[in-house]
Amino acid sequence: MGDAVIGQEMIQLASGREVPSVGLGLWKIEQESTAQVVENAIDCGYRHFDSACDYGNEVQTGEGLTAALSKGSVNREDLWITSKLWNTYHRKEHVRPALEKSLKDLQVDYLDLYLVHFPIAQKHVPIETRYPPGWFTDPDAEHPLVEADRVPIIETWRAMEELVNAGLVKEIGVCNFGCSLLRDLLNQADVPPAMLQVEMHPYLTQEKLTRFCRESNIGVTAFSPLGAQSYFQLNMAEAHESLLAHDLIKTIAAQHQRSPAQVLLRWGVQRGTAVVPKTCNMERLRENLAVHDFTLSSAEMSSIAGLNRNRRFNDPGDFCEPAFNTFFPIYE
Repeated sequence: MGDAVIGQEMIQLASGREVPSVGLGLWKIEQESTAQVVENAIDCGYRHFDSACDYGNEVQTGEGLTAALSKGSVNREDLWITSKLWNTYHRKEHVRPALEKSLKDLQVDYLDLYLVHFPIAQKHVPIETRYPPGWFTDPDAEHPLVEADRVPIIETWRAMEELVNAGLVKEIGVCNFGCSLLRDLLNQADVPPAMLQVEMHPYLTQEKLTRFCRESNIGVTAFSPLGAQSYFQLNMAEAHESLLAHDLIKTIAAQHQRSPAQVLLRWGVQRGTAVVPKTCNMERLRENLAVHDFTLSSAEMSSIAGLNRNRRFNDPGDFCEPAFNTFFPIYE
């Protein structure tokens, strides 16, 4: 990373590389908006972009990145671009083609970070058959299902390590893993995971997991750092579960003359994690980035952490059955 991110805190990885602690999450940004949102975000000062094959907007993300790069808004080495390997590409022969598809769509020569999206191996769906492949093996089947494939995580990881050796990705990591899966991976990996990305917010503080990562030199990125916001329209959260409307968060925000969202993001950054909130709104893009010029007290940090109730909104064990006709738990 260059020095283009003025005043932004960084997460230092085991390699010494630094990740801007606030990134833009691209999940659920509509294709027709994505290119402009990415360009706007770069103009606002964003340098960290969190993408994935499964989000279905990497082509448009690439258009936004290329527009910003071509007009000189930013240099490629000043950007941190993350993407993710989808579940259908876990067999070793499918990992590199999946990465190359993301590189082509994003219009870049390398990724800063490539993550295994879920500890779930699904039956392969060729890129030319359907892309992104999503959860169903065959959505046109009479009774479409999520179909598992018998691929050990270490097989996928060895293929991820080859991407590093080939210079196609700088760092590799995982999403949605718990401590036991991380331990097993660390015991076998030649290139240890640089980053874990998991759901994390004051209702799901994941204290043991974050401590384990800290002690294992694994960086942590929190997705859904504002909690329920991304899940209302998916009917995966109840209206009363909004952290932005919680009295404690609103009180702390008023004391600091900040928005509730800024308090939640500051809490994540101050814990030493990266956060990747999603927004398409220019005002909120700026607001979400402006969390580096105030500090929460230790009492405020503790009181926010005290909201924890282990409430996970993004759980395949919950959403796969109603949405994809398949019971598919990965968390205890």
